[in-house]
Amino acid sequence: MISDQIPTHEAVAKAALSAFDLPEVVALGLINLSENATYKIELKDGQKFALRVHRQGYHSHGAIQSELAWLIDLRVSQVAVTPLPVAGRDGALIQHVMGHHVVLFQWEVGVEPGIKEDLIRPFEQLGAIAAAMHAHVRLWKKPDTFQRFTWDFETSLSGVRPHWGRWQGGMGVDATRLKLFGRTVDVIGRRLQKYGKGPERFGLIHGDLRLANLLIDGPTVKVIDFDDCGFGWHMYDAATPISFYEHVPQVPELIDAWTRGYRSVAPLAKADEDEIPTFVMLRRLLLVAWIGSHQEAPFPRSLGVAFTEQTDDLCDRYLLRFG
Repeated sequence: MISDQIPTHEAVAKAALSAFDLPEVVALGLINLSENATYKIELKDGQKFALRVHRQGYHSHGAIQSELAWLIDLRVSQVAVTPLPVAGRDGALIQHVMGHHVVLFQWEVGVEPGIKEDLIRPFEQLGAIAAAMHAHVRLWKKPDTFQRFTWDFETSLSGVRPHWGRWQGGMGVDATRLKLFGRTVDVIGRRLQKYGKGPERFGLIHGDLRLANLLIDGPTVKVIDFDDCGFGWHMYDAATPISFYEHVPQVPELIDAWTRGYRSVAPLAKADEDEIPTFVMLRRLLLVAWIGSHQEAPFPRSLGVAFTEQTDDLCDRYLLRFG
């Protein structure tokens, strides 16, 4: 169980402190538990840091190195404001503590946006940031050893071992939903096969631009947590900002804001914009799978069967439009 790992993660976090130059730590507290455990560190002089204890067996050392290489270049190139990793006493960005990979990040000031807030301007800015990130990776020379997950139809929904588990194992997925969700997955698969993976549509993406991974600092939107960055469809980055809220009424307006922001930086073909609903539906069913495979953690458990029930209407509307 994920929740059973909390004591282990805390022990790793405490042990990791000695690997970094962190004089007079006065507080260490868990702030997030998902694939990884993230802790807030506070020093006596007021400095703050974020310490990420990686889940064992999820990402390799090389994959984490690749993630850090990209987010550092995005920051240095002024494409996006990302959290910078802090080297340990031995000069390495990734520390190995009690069998876990551990990374320390500089603390970024800002507030996580909420779905009930006015998000039009942040979503316009986020669309512009996404366009700039997509343009960046087309020109960026990745390290020869670069390795990250691929987030396509097979690794998300249809394969033998999807990264986040099988949607069929979602909470509350009964016989009726197996048919409804199955029909939806079939339509998604057919559309994405036709849409294709050409370089103008498929490449390195953040892959998890949900509200919890954004910080609003005055006029600036900062992008954090690149743990799920990998190779996927660019327009998937249009779907992830509304993660867990795909069913709320303001979604069309938010997606319109995102696409306006995107077009302020780069062209956006009509065929790409037309496929955003497919990526929203793919993401929603991927989250059904994620909740099912992570239901021991507090946040997925809090969403529960209700999240799956709210997915029914989304599937019905998607099938009415595209099925």
